[in-house]
Amino acid sequence: MLSSQGSGANPGARGCVDQRLRRGARPATTTPHPPAARSHPLHTAIIGGGPGGLYAAALLKRLAPDREVTVYERNAPDDTFGFGVVLSDETLGGIEHADPAVYDALKAHFVRWDDIDIVHRNTRHTSSGHRFAALGRRRLLEILHDRCRDLGVDLRLRTEAPPPDELARTHDLVVAADGVHSATREAYRDVFRPHLTPHRCRYIWLAADFAFDAFRFEIAETEHGVMQLHGYPYAPDASTVIVEMREEVWRAAGFDELDEAESTARCAKIFADALGGRPLRSNKSAWTTFRTVVNERWSHGNIVLLGDAAHTAHFSIGSGTKLAVEDALALAACLAERPTLQEALSAYEEERRPVVTSTQRAAKASLEWFEDLDRYLAQPPRQFAFNLLTRSRRVTHENLRLRDAGFTDSVEREFGCPPHTPPMFTPFRLRGLTLRNRVVVSPMDMYSATDGVPGDFHLVHLGARALGGAALVMTEMVCVSAEGRITPGCAGLYTGRQGEAWRRITDFVHDSAPGTAIGVQLGHSGRKGSTRLMWEGMDEPLPEGNWPLVAPSPLPYRPGGQIPSELTGAQLTDVREQFRAAAARAAGAGFDLLELHCAHGYLLSGFLSPLTNRRTDAYGGSLEGRLRFPLEVFDAVREVWPDERPMTVRISATDWAEGGTSAEEAVEIARAFAAHGADAIDVSTGQVVAGERPEFGRSYQTPYADRIRHEAGVPVIAVGAISSWDDVNSLVLAGRTDLCALARPHLYDPHWTLHAAAEQGYDGPGAAWPAPYRAGSRPPRTGRTDDPKPRLTLRGPGQDG
Repeated sequence: MLSSQGSGANPGARGCVDQRLRRGARPATTTPHPPAARSHPLHTAIIGGGPGGLYAAALLKRLAPDREVTVYERNAPDDTFGFGVVLSDETLGGIEHADPAVYDALKAHFVRWDDIDIVHRNTRHTSSGHRFAALGRRRLLEILHDRCRDLGVDLRLRTEAPPPDELARTHDLVVAADGVHSATREAYRDVFRPHLTPHRCRYIWLAADFAFDAFRFEIAETEHGVMQLHGYPYAPDASTVIVEMREEVWRAAGFDELDEAESTARCAKIFADALGGRPLRSNKSAWTTFRTVVNERWSHGNIVLLGDAAHTAHFSIGSGTKLAVEDALALAACLAERPTLQEALSAYEEERRPVVTSTQRAAKASLEWFEDLDRYLAQPPRQFAFNLLTRSRRVTHENLRLRDAGFTDSVEREFGCPPHTPPMFTPFRLRGLTLRNRVVVSPMDMYSATDGVPGDFHLVHLGARALGGAALVMTEMVCVSAEGRITPGCAGLYTGRQGEAWRRITDFVHDSAPGTAIGVQLGHSGRKGSTRLMWEGMDEPLPEGNWPLVAPSPLPYRPGGQIPSELTGAQLTDVREQFRAAAARAAGAGFDLLELHCAHGYLLSGFLSPLTNRRTDAYGGSLEGRLRFPLEVFDAVREVWPDERPMTVRISATDWAEGGTSAEEAVEIARAFAAHGADAIDVSTGQVVAGERPEFGRSYQTPYADRIRHEAGVPVIAVGAISSWDDVNSLVLAGRTDLCALARPHLYDPHWTLHAAAEQGYDGPGAAWPAPYRAGSRPPRTGRTDDPKPRLTLRGPGQDG
């Protein structure tokens, strides 16, 4: 739970900047030495005597005893401001392997526990099996100081480091472990190119003179707003206590006017139940906001960043010290393994960056969960606890079941799962349609129609996935006019022949895959039309045979692309009627659900985004104006779509571009469609402008669905890199979504849902195997299983028998 700030820096008080930064970081005046030819630099300077810097010093000296290693730390040896440090079993295993002496010394002082307590609205829920190990930060530094001295490291405590450019001239290697406010990073800002992102909560590090018996999260709903306590033991008689709240709550509660002692006493009063009425103590503690640090580069010449100087991860997933120690392990290993310093520093960054990026992604999900904590307060108690435990998406439903099956079972019972039924196989109702499970085959453009008519390919493609167990199979975007196609291969519903071809497919699904619903997604390409088939060049214009494009505003999708005509009032009427006519054909074709495509930069999405809608009439300007035409189309479709059949709307909840649709606007868009009769919102993101910068990662779009579900109060379908049945179970059980739409996994495995059931040992109504396939409902055996097991070990001559 410690976010290591390096150089003994106080993550609270000092909101601080190191002394050189207070004076204004002096830009480097010289270029560091080019990397030496050898990978074992003899003269090494380490700036910062926090855990990462000290451990790097010890490892480097141990690997090469002739190496001169000097650590510069401006604070005194016992002048540390944090309290407890949590290290994972993985990190401890690396320490044990690299330096058993350090591991043994740490092990002698560890406090270990397994439980997490979550206290919310006077109810405590305990989850077990989590295996934590912690010790005091001061004790950790003492152990590392002793190890460094034993190995011959030159520890220069209470000593300000020389400027980094000077150290770079006089040393072969400079390790900048000088924390989140790194002066070294600032001196070479134009090279490292740091990005510092502040966040919305204030927090303070405190301590209590007793040991919690579990990792404790406690929620306080005060007259000023929601506050939370994170507490854990780090010694037999001491615990770290972090109090956190949104900035506006912090100000409303008057903490901005209290000094250190007053803040400490106030926190103890607010969380008196958790503390048993005991006081809290501080150590130069002050309120601060967390900043995420990301650097485009980690090394420059013979200078390399380590720990919080290179990256930070929010304390709520306990990775600050962990990342710094693992950085030190990787840096030392790469220096030992690579023939040159340049190769070693490149290998270090190549090895660590993906790990750090993944950790930062999890940390971001965790910190945002706590920032928006009030969103979840009304959840049922056990679901709230499960949501908290799985907030970073690193702890999942299956992982938690392995740790504490009893707790997970209790959450499932509260959720309404039938006995022995995973959450993903619970039914869900939309209007008159009951879906037998929570899995949707996401719309995927196949570009394989002829004149808009779906053929045998579509029958096999959609039929195979309907047989594969998903509750709902969606078509690709089906275009409402020939001019509204994306490519010449796009399917349509603008002729009777097309409607008859779709009827063939829906009949197959209903007859051969009973219980599976099939939905149609209606859309118009807008400015993204008249392009080649995806595999011939996605979004590339046709070499010939182009058709004119229309859009809200005359803006091409890509520079140099075809410029669409701005839709006139008469054309808006025509397009609206095209949607109405296509919806009537879809109803006649036997589709169970209709989705209106208002995402990904196609025509209706183009009206919603301020980046693509520059109109000055009633259909542009404010969000109300930009919503006007999509809502008119929705109403026209709803009028002809059978009342008992549900309608959903797919939106892009963010454009991933400055000035585009915001998350707040996405909630308002969802509310507007729900008010007009949408039964669920299919929450996607992006693909609206060519210059987008998405934040890709596992389940990366689901936070937008989560927000819309809780703030707009409408069912949602989550999409975006959801690839495992464990993800689906986790998202549904936590209440972040109602349905999960998966695309690529269903291309890889048309029977993804049935296989998910088999792998979980589930055989029930939520995943019924088609009769001809039932023989395949168990995974086939692989390899021989009849080899005899060894029974005796025969010993050679002279060995005891």
